[in-house]
Amino acid sequence: MAHDHHPHDRRSHAQHEDRHGHTHGHDTDLDWGVMAPELESQAELFTPVHERIMAWLAKEVTDPGLIVDAGSGPGVVACLFADIFPGARIVAVDSAEPLLERARARAVRQSVADRLGTLAGELPGVLDELDYPADLLWASRSLHHLGDQRAALAAFAARLAPGGTLALLEGGLSARFLPRDIGIGRPGLQTRLDVVQEEWFARMRADLPGSVAETEDWPALLTSAGLRHTRTRSFLLDLPAPATARARAYVVTQLSRLRDVGTEELDAEDRATLDRLLDPSDPASVHHRPDVFVLAAYTVHTAVRPV
Repeated sequence: MAHDHHPHDRRSHAQHEDRHGHTHGHDTDLDWGVMAPELESQAELFTPVHERIMAWLAKEVTDPGLIVDAGSGPGVVACLFADIFPGARIVAVDSAEPLLERARARAVRQSVADRLGTLAGELPGVLDELDYPADLLWASRSLHHLGDQRAALAAFAARLAPGGTLALLEGGLSARFLPRDIGIGRPGLQTRLDVVQEEWFARMRADLPGSVAETEDWPALLTSAGLRHTRTRSFLLDLPAPATARARAYVVTQLSRLRDVGTEELDAEDRATLDRLLDPSDPASVHHRPDVFVLAAYTVHTAVRPV
């Protein structure tokens, strides 16, 4: 789909910053060509955690022939897969062609274009167009943008080769950017922003076509899709203060979106605090303060199609 993300992460790609890191946009009129640079920059920011995830996956999946990135966005992670698995062919799948254009351009810059293909269309149906079953299918915060997650998982599993692995990035812990007491407003702002994000996420899920409520027991759902040998591991993204310019820009983007979607849920004091945090002319803003950081946990669930 065109990760994880807050009202964005676009559909996650790096844009996947959903309730656990990015915010996702669900407006069909979104201009992904305009959003693409931001999404690409975010994905690059998360490269350290993706590299650790892939090092773990490389112990689980040996010598894959085909890796499918289901919900690839601008292709940052797909190109990382090409680096980590030099013998594999990678297919980046997304519904947004402008993002796939960036994926192809990135593959050229990184000299992996001969091994990276793209496939445009909506998940999970577009996976039927794959020429071969996947040895590794990676779905990073794309599943929760599909109304019937159980049915989508079954479709993902059906596209695996015997012995192939499905790796699902869902859940984890919401990102933290600031100390509990930031010296302005009421302490605990980010905890209250978590509530805003969870409410938004619930509305997003409910509004999806064919939305089905599902208990988010991912290993159980993977098993229900006919997969076996489930494993779960979490990985920490730890970008300590003082934040780099790229990390600071990411924090500004996420807090801005939460400010936009939290107008009704947040009280006047929290809205005023966010306004100060987002005002470049305010010394207390995240544009300038030295205590800005990015800390989040990403949880990956894997399972294998029986031989």
